[in-house]
Amino acid sequence: QVQLVESGGGSVQAGESLRLSCAASAYTYRSYNMGWFRQAPGKEREGVAIIYKSKGIAGYADSVKGRFTISRDSANYTLYLQMDSLKPEDTAMYYCAASSWAVTGMRPSDYNYWGQGTQVTVSS
Repeated sequence: QVQLVESGGGSVQAGESLRLSCAASAYTYRSYNMGWFRQAPGKEREGVAIIYKSKGIAGYADSVKGRFTISRDSANYTLYLQMDSLKPEDTAMYYCAASSWAVTGMRPSDYNYWGQGTQVTVSS
């Protein structure tokens, strides 16, 4: 059973930073591509950042490039999302996801395992 546990969400002012964490098992961390997604009220879930297990290559949505950084820590099998210069439009529930499939991109349908989500609220 794949378990992904997010933490680190909260309420901040525009321009501030937050770091999200996603704790995974060793097997999940080593075997699956992983990513961060978000869903705002009334909107579809969208990809924010992904990282490939093989070479650690990352990809970002245009809306967060230059502000968000995805990273991994092999010591504790944790995925991070460092979010800087936050904007009110970043307000959403943020989800960690993992994919056991061979082809993985930025679409939510590319991922088959999901965490419970952590809320990020940015006020102006």
